[in-house]
Amino acid sequence: MTLCAGMIQESLAAAGDPSQLLPARQQMAFTLGFHIILVPFGVALTTLMLVANYRGLRHGDAEAMLLARRWSKVAAVLFAVGAITGTVLSFELGILWPGLMGRYGAAFGFPFAIEGLFFFLEAIFVSIYIYGWRRLRPWPHFWTGVVVSLSSVGGAAAVIASNSWMNQPGGFTLRGGRVATVRPAEVFFNGAFWWELVHMLLAAYIVAGFVVAGVYAAGMLRGRTSYYHRTGFLIGFVTAAVAVPFQMVVGDSIARYVYDAESPKFSAIEMLPATGTHVPETLGGILRDGRVRYGLRIPDGASLLSGFSVNTRVKGLDAIPARYRPSDQEVTTVHLAFDVMVGLSSALLLLALWYAWLRWRRRPVERQRWFLRACVLGGPAAIACLETGWITTEVGRQPWIVVGHLLTRDAVATHGDLWAFFAAVLAVYAAVGVTAGAVLISMKRRWQADGGDSVNVPYGPRGPVPEPAGKAGA
Repeated sequence: MTLCAGMIQESLAAAGDPSQLLPARQQMAFTLGFHIILVPFGVALTTLMLVANYRGLRHGDAEAMLLARRWSKVAAVLFAVGAITGTVLSFELGILWPGLMGRYGAAFGFPFAIEGLFFFLEAIFVSIYIYGWRRLRPWPHFWTGVVVSLSSVGGAAAVIASNSWMNQPGGFTLRGGRVATVRPAEVFFNGAFWWELVHMLLAAYIVAGFVVAGVYAAGMLRGRTSYYHRTGFLIGFVTAAVAVPFQMVVGDSIARYVYDAESPKFSAIEMLPATGTHVPETLGGILRDGRVRYGLRIPDGASLLSGFSVNTRVKGLDAIPARYRPSDQEVTTVHLAFDVMVGLSSALLLLALWYAWLRWRRRPVERQRWFLRACVLGGPAAIACLETGWITTEVGRQPWIVVGHLLTRDAVATHGDLWAFFAAVLAVYAAVGVTAGAVLISMKRRWQADGGDSVNVPYGPRGPVPEPAGKAGA
């Protein structure tokens, strides 16, 4: 599932690479790029749902409770889509990358077993939470939602463990080229695990928060400025706005970690051909024939950011043995993806500061049309940050699939028509995406028309459990 998000570049396969390598990489890039968009909603939309649910219970806020009910239904739809796309990704690991699973499956597959447990736990409690609206007592129902949120975080942590293990492999012993013994705790909590986990969780809250806020900002631009819309906007936006500055600090720390522990990836991020000191920070540009072209250079910037000194020595691509050196196209992809991620993240930070200024000046958000327009763009910008972050992580590992142990070219399948397989997967994902979009649009129209929040279900109690006094809307 976490294999090759960054294999999105469309460079031609290098001479001598298996013919199956390019379609395998493109398919993994597409399927993971699709699936990764759903992850923040599983992790963070459920939390936003619980915030609204808690407010509804604690303050008797019927509008907040309505938000929680509707968000829970959206979360259920996206969970179903994620289950389909995640299952496809799991099969792809064995079909496209038998070399990885055959040699390192005993270690690499352990976190996936943990993820499976969290997935089923989440599926069970999503069902209970959706079914339990007005059928369970208010607070027990709320706590079933807490299990949904925690299990989604646990599942994400397990997947992150597999991905981070590929960047910092450990916890296993090889014998005859195969994994002979596995130390599960070292596999799961590898050197890169905590960095990637915190970074991904913050990204999830930023994406879900800004997307939700953008939906209600669009409504307010159309004149829907009721308490319901303002509350939906504020829950999403404040969550994302609080997470953004923490993400910037964590991201800066991760960049220094990569400088220390994954110097080849750092060389690609900085698009640095040669090792040296007084290394400039290059914005934009491409790498062609081993030379940086068209970029804007900030003198000494990379050295200063890496070690807080212009004399900091930064390893370049020339420090990587030629046979393990990423291609110019891969380096350019990593560098530009990193630039886009940082640039858009900075723009989202400015958006959060804009909101803080409006609050300080006590200006009603619903009347600030330019601010609301920026909020509508905040959701797509956050998703773009998520995608480019994964591209940076995954392409930055190339040409390794397991750093220092297994090259991507040696892990790919060598039989079958992978282009045909890719075409079939595209058709399935298109059908799933269109169907999910149609369902969500239908739900939105029904809510706008008549509320669309009936608690009736085909098989179950005929009516809701009576609500306790003082708990209206629970």
